[in-house]
Amino acid sequence: MPRQLVFELGHRTARGREDFLVAPSNEAAVAQIDVWPDWPGPAIALSGPQGSGKTHLAEVWHEMSGAERLDATVLEGGDVPALVAKRHLIIEDLGALSDLGERTLFHLLNLVKEEKAFLLLTSRVAPARLTIRLPDLASRLKALPHAELGAPDDALLAGVLVKLFDDRQLRVNEALVAYLASHIERSIAIARDVVEALDRTSLSGKRAVTVPLAAQVLEELGHS
Repeated sequence: MPRQLVFELGHRTARGREDFLVAPSNEAAVAQIDVWPDWPGPAIALSGPQGSGKTHLAEVWHEMSGAERLDATVLEGGDVPALVAKRHLIIEDLGALSDLGERTLFHLLNLVKEEKAFLLLTSRVAPARLTIRLPDLASRLKALPHAELGAPDDALLAGVLVKLFDDRQLRVNEALVAYLASHIERSIAIARDVVEALDRTSLSGKRAVTVPLAAQVLEELGHS
């Protein structure tokens, strides 16, 4: 019988949600979240490529603080006092902003500080690298406490795969995990999609989750 793998990775319980695995690629970001409410300022930023775990870690803080999660599109004409009145706020996927969006974000950062509220910003690139036309906002973003999440390393990706299988009560062996880790992009989101597809294919075909089945599923998903 295949044995369930155990990886020596740090982990933390995400306040009622799935465990968040800690590795060198994300430990600085996890540390930023863990010290709340003793943040170095009222606002912090997390950045990293798609699939690096930003959304998951924002969810960890949501569970800790009750923060309301909003897409960055809210900055287009958003009511700043109404936003700050929520006290704990997550603005996700910060990217290119219009002039109006930039002004809204600038006022939001100012009012969060005045009202002693908390704000978490996420983006794919570091705030200092965002294209910002408003000089005062550019300066404010560069000064924000910031932690970057990298793509998962080998150990983290393998650990995530094992956990995703375990969440679905699927027992897998080391060969299968190693095969998947070497054949998919280093992305937590993609790992989740692959495990879901494997589970679905295994159930529909009444087949064990094996390397040949994984090869078939990866080819169907375009990862071969």
